[in-house]
Amino acid sequence: MWQRVPRAEHGRVTENIVGLHMSLLEVLVLLGAVALVVARWLPPAVRPRVTITAGAVSMLSAIVLSVMGIRWQLLPVLAGAAVALPFALSPLLRRHTGRPTWRARWWLALPGSVACVGLIATGPVAAWAFPVPVFPEPLGRFAVGTRVVQWTDPRRPETFTADPHDRRTVVVQLWYPAQKNPAGAQRAQYLGRTEHEARTVSDALARTVGLPGFLVDGIPRAHTHSVFNAPVADRGGRFPVVLFSPGSGGVRTQNTAWAEELASHGYVVAALDHPYDSAAVVLTDGRTIHTRTSSTGDRDKDNKLAVGWTAVRGADLSFVLTQLDRLGRGEIAGPPTGRLDTGRVAVTGHSMGGAAALQAARQDHRFDAVIDLDGYPHGPTSPSLHQPALALTQAVTPATDPQYIPGLTKALKLNTATSYRLTVPGAAHLTFMDGPLYLPPVPSIVGSLGRTESPRVVAATTLAFLDTTLRHKPGDLPGVLSAYGDLSLYRPSNNH
Repeated sequence: MWQRVPRAEHGRVTENIVGLHMSLLEVLVLLGAVALVVARWLPPAVRPRVTITAGAVSMLSAIVLSVMGIRWQLLPVLAGAAVALPFALSPLLRRHTGRPTWRARWWLALPGSVACVGLIATGPVAAWAFPVPVFPEPLGRFAVGTRVVQWTDPRRPETFTADPHDRRTVVVQLWYPAQKNPAGAQRAQYLGRTEHEARTVSDALARTVGLPGFLVDGIPRAHTHSVFNAPVADRGGRFPVVLFSPGSGGVRTQNTAWAEELASHGYVVAALDHPYDSAAVVLTDGRTIHTRTSSTGDRDKDNKLAVGWTAVRGADLSFVLTQLDRLGRGEIAGPPTGRLDTGRVAVTGHSMGGAAALQAARQDHRFDAVIDLDGYPHGPTSPSLHQPALALTQAVTPATDPQYIPGLTKALKLNTATSYRLTVPGAAHLTFMDGPLYLPPVPSIVGSLGRTESPRVVAATTLAFLDTTLRHKPGDLPGVLSAYGDLSLYRPSNNH
C-alpha cells in the first residue's frame, strides 16, 4: 500500500508517495513529461488536447517546485520534457498558422522519443536510489518527544584545540516517551533542529565520505516521528536510559529510527555529537565545529589514533551520564526531567561508537549493559567488562578483516557477565544505522535486508536485550536473538 508522508512544511503537494519516492507535484511533472513524448504518436484528433494539458501541468508543477525547492532527481525529467516539447507543439503550430512545418519521419522520431523516455525515466530511478528518507512508524505504546541540549564539562580540557581555557563541550539529543501529539503537530527535522542545521550536517557528512552534497539533498528534507520538546508521557513511571555514540565522523542523529523505536517502548535515548570527531556539530551560539579526525591509510597508525579518539568518546559518555543523572533528579529543567531512571542504564554505539561504548562500560560501572553495533574494540581490554554485552555484526571473514572477530571475541570472552555476538545475515556496516533509508540499496553499502527490514532487525534485537538486562523481563533471550542470525554465546563460567 502506498502511504503519504510529509516531506516539508508546504502541504500535501510536497508529501512523498512512498511507493514512488516522489511527491504529488513531482509525479505530475513526470506524467506530463511522458505525455509530451507520447503525444507525437497519438491520433491527430486527441493530440492537441494531450499536448496542451501535459505541457500546462508540467510547467505549472515545475514552477511551484522551483519556488519550494526542486530536487536534482527531477532535472532529467524536465530535460526530457524540454526536448519533447517542440516536437509535440510542431503539429499544433502547423494547424494554427496554416504554414507547413517540418515533421520528422517516424523512423527518425522513434529514436528521439525513446531517448526522451530514457532521460525521463532517470528521474524516478534516481529518486528511488537517493530518496527522501521515510522513517518507520514506531511500534511502541508511547508517542516520541525529542530535545537537544548542550553541556560543557568544566573539569575536562578540550584536547582538540590549543586554547588552555577551552573545555570539552558535547551536544546531546534526547528521544523520550511523550504524551500523544495533537493532530497537525510539526514533526522534528531530521539531522538538526532547523533545516539550515540539517543541510549543514548533511553537506558535511557527504564531504566526509567523498560524495557531492547534492546527491543526498533528500536527507535534510526529511522529518521524523518525534516532536521537539513534547510533554513527557504522563504514565510509565521512570524510564531506563540508553546512551549512544555514533560512528567515526557520524552524528547524533544517525540512528534516529532506532532511537525513536526505543523511546516508543519506554526508554530515554541520549545520542551524542562528539565535537571535532563528528562531521559537523552546530553549537547553540551558531558556530559549527567540523571534524578534525581522519585516517592516514596506515593501519597501525590509524589504530593508535583510534585508541585516543575512543578514550575521548568514552569520557564524553561518562560525563553525559552524570548530566543525565542530574536531569533525572530534576536539577536540570526541561523534558524529561525527573523521569529518568539512571539506575538502569545501557551504553551503546555504532562502529567507533561501539568501541567507545565498550571502553566506557569498562571504566564506568554505572553502565549496566553495553551494545556494540559493528564496532571493533579499540583500546585496552583491561579491566574486563562486568556488564551483559550484545555485539551485532555483519558477516566478517579473516580474508576481509583478520583482526575484527578475534579482537571482538577476546573482549566478550573476558567479560564476567554473559555476552552475546549476533552475526546478522545480509547486513553491511551501514545496516546498523539510518543509511538504508536514504542510500542506494546496494548490498555492499547497506546490506541486502532492505529499507524496511534493516531498522526492524536492529530495533528488535536490541530491544530484546535491553528488556532482559535493564527491565529483567523473563524470556528466552538467546532464542529471540537466534531468530535473527548466527548467535555466539559467552557465559562467565566458560570464559576462564
